Amino acid sequence: MSNILQSIGQFTRSFLRDEEGAQVIEYALIIAVVSIALIVLLRGLTEDPAGGFATFIGRVTTCLTTGASCI
Repeated sequence: MSNILQSIGQFTRSFLRDEEGAQVIEYALIIAVVSIALIVLLRGLTEDPAGGFATFIGRVTTCLTTGASCI
């Protein structure tokens, strides 16, 4: 019985020390937070929620092609 408990203890310690895969999870969380922030930002920049993204892209295109003030 004590060998089983020692094996479980060793497995638990090695599992807690193992950091493999933690970096992937961190990157996934960063991508998720940035994606949510971009969605909120794009929705806030437009008056029309239904066609908001198309309106935003149109404004950026106009700004880049005409050289007019984009503010």
